[in-house]
Amino acid sequence: MKDFRDLNVWQNGMQLFDDVVKDVECFPRSEIAKVITNQILRSVSSITANIAEGYGRRKGKEFEHYLYIARGSANETMDWYEKIKRLGFLSEEKYRERQRACETIRAMLSAMITNIEQK
Repeated sequence: MKDFRDLNVWQNGMQLFDDVVKDVECFPRSEIAKVITNQILRSVSSITANIAEGYGRRKGKEFEHYLYIARGSANETMDWYEKIKRLGFLSEEKYRERQRACETIRAMLSAMITNIEQK
């Protein structure tokens, strides 16, 4: 692979980012929605940003460290979607789609971490 953009996990993360941006555009214009929008955009952005930064370091333990951070950001994004669902900002179907996407990304990151740890 020549570039972090070749990683399937990064591509999935960018698709999730695109979907989250579309979701938050439909949120109400309340103060709480603004806070949540800010936080969820930060967490979902952090997934791909940390994959890219870690890939640039290309050293086992350093890359692994950034993958752990990216996995934590995927968990944080899942947490925000739980809150969004409880507030009624999103349909159950969209919620399940985003949760599945986060779980897939998290599983991919876990597999990459395990692979680095076994080397």
